[in-house]
Amino acid sequence: MSDRAVLVAYRQVRGVRTCAGSTRYPTGSIRRPGGDRCAVTALPDRTAALRALGFVVLVNLVGAAPALLAGPDSAWFRALEKPALYPPPAVFGVVWTVVFTLLDVALWLVWRSEADGRRLAIGLFVLQMAVNVAWTPVFFALEALATALVVIGLLVVLVAVTVVAFDRVDRRAAALLVPYFLWVAFATVLNYRIWQLN
Repeated sequence: MSDRAVLVAYRQVRGVRTCAGSTRYPTGSIRRPGGDRCAVTALPDRTAALRALGFVVLVNLVGAAPALLAGPDSAWFRALEKPALYPPPAVFGVVWTVVFTLLDVALWLVWRSEADGRRLAIGLFVLQMAVNVAWTPVFFALEALATALVVIGLLVVLVAVTVVAFDRVDRRAAALLVPYFLWVAFATVLNYRIWQLN
């Protein structure tokens, strides 16, 4: 049997690497010593959909949990004077749902990447989510407008840094974070104006 007749399949996270020859070459190799190229065939990841769904559920639950304890339905918040640019309440639910879904996909792209900086990017994502979650109880439960402004100001900075970190891992993931950054920046302006008016 000729050397070319023997196929060796390498199963990897992203596919099957098939090389002519019976010798096992390093995972990262794309060329045999003799010059033959290895063919890479993508494998369907049966768990990819479940993993993506898991990220969707996790991020949305984390983001929505604080609002269940304290939110804009309180009598205190309804009594506050709002700026003219304050959108209708229904807009917040729609926008946050879309934004968190984009965050889910962005985090999933970075999570599955093998690029340098992956751990740092994920760490920054978790940190900014923690600050995001902290803002709601500070603003609505503690009714501390000035402190909430400091918290959301920190959040804007962390989101910007996270976008940069994601860009170094996967530009698509970074692009998905841009609407989130813009929305948080807008929310910061709202927080500032409400603090000014009250």
